Amino acid sequence: MTDILMPKATAVWLVDNTSLTFEQIADFCGLHPLEVRGIADGDVARDIRGADPIVNGQLTRDELDKAHADSNYRMKAVVSRHAELLKPTKTGPKYTPVSRRQDRPDAIAWFVRHHPEVADAQIAKLLGTTKATIESVRNRTHWNSPNIKPVDPVTLGLVGQIQLDEVVRKAAEKKAREDAKRGGPTLDAATAEEAPRAEPEAPDTDDRGQGEHTAESVFGSRE
Repeated sequence: MTDILMPKATAVWLVDNTSLTFEQIADFCGLHPLEVRGIADGDVARDIRGADPIVNGQLTRDELDKAHADSNYRMKAVVSRHAELLKPTKTGPKYTPVSRRQDRPDAIAWFVRHHPEVADAQIAKLLGTTKATIESVRNRTHWNSPNIKPVDPVTLGLVGQIQLDEVVRKAAEKKAREDAKRGGPTLDAATAEEAPRAEPEAPDTDDRGQGEHTAESVFGSRE
């Protein structure tokens, strides 16, 4: 079955305008039969307006007639050029020009020094290198280790600033989640430890109790 555009809207139209079974509609739209039943009962896709698959060029009248004549028949969708264009495309491995390949160890060294939270797999994908090369730069076993200097990959022209920021952001968020799972100190606990302890107050004996002044103590006895 070919993926169709607006499957729920198409199912709404088929439920309202045809006598097809729930299974036929579900198969054509890529939905579960119970979901189609929910559409028919008004429990699902209440606010979705139906889309005619024949007008949209995703179903032929001949296919619809065949399905009406045989409840076991499964309609075949017309291949949609637009649906093919909307499918996500997988990007291949990053290609680095030959003139820039000698700069990759410098970029790797920059990641190792400034962003150790970025995984080797992310660095390899971003720079178009291998984990073995990254490990050799980290351990200084690379054949050109004496000449490797950490340099920002954006400055070297190997990646764009937006790409770099996105990789660093994701790595930082992942590290924060892992630290939280390990049960690091909470903010409240740290604040409590840093808060200075209050000094005990000196007893107030100026005006009350045993320290109270009398006329005799101030002016002396007449005798």
